[in-house]
Amino acid sequence: MAETFDELIALGENADITGWDFGWLEGRATEERPAWGYAARLAERLATATASLDIQTGGGEVLAEAATFPPVAVATESWPPNVAKATALLHPRGVAVVADQDEPPLPFADGAFDLVTSRHPATIHWDEIARVLRPDGVYFAQHVGPASVFELIEFFLGPQPEARRGRHHEDEAAAARAAGLDVTGLSTARLRIEIHDVAAVVYLLRKVIWWVPGFTVDQYRDRLRDLHELIQAEGPFIAHSTRHLIEARKP
Repeated sequence: MAETFDELIALGENADITGWDFGWLEGRATEERPAWGYAARLAERLATATASLDIQTGGGEVLAEAATFPPVAVATESWPPNVAKATALLHPRGVAVVADQDEPPLPFADGAFDLVTSRHPATIHWDEIARVLRPDGVYFAQHVGPASVFELIEFFLGPQPEARRGRHHEDEAAAARAAGLDVTGLSTARLRIEIHDVAAVVYLLRKVIWWVPGFTVDQYRDRLRDLHELIQAEGPFIAHSTRHLIEARKP
């Protein structure tokens, strides 16, 4: 028997949203992955680094996929539940997890790292990235691109024309150069998302809090019901994520 609207809402509200693993969505939503395989390429760079910093590591899940780490390996995270999760996952692997509020300055000395990485950082402070990199050090990251998942965001918030330009890869490359870095690689991807039920929507909007700021089920219950009925009538809700892979070197 299919789950009712209220049952789906309850599932999404009660799901654990700590960490940055989206495994709970299995069977409820799918997302294409970029062809470049960020986690594998990150692991290759970690294997040859001497000191690494992973910014906004979440629960440490992506970083933990690496087989080896450099002699000095550090990760930062701001949200206390994720700090605890990342610590439990990464400390046994020799990676120090530092609680940091994602605001300048980073709590590290100038030139402390030859590799700085991040997957889907919410904020990007290029001057700080450049400062903590050694000469010839590299920033390697996968960023969320412009208008990512805006089909879903605009379903709840209405048209967001000004916000659609945010996170554009060309703007970020220009900001990296302005901070004194040489952009040596830049790739982009647009990827299909299929959302099969409203439980997935509630889970996502609770977890990715900047999509619909201040989201609560009570505030958006009517719109959630509209989306539930749309999925029931027409099938999965289709959205698209955008990503870019950026590599920048400090001269």
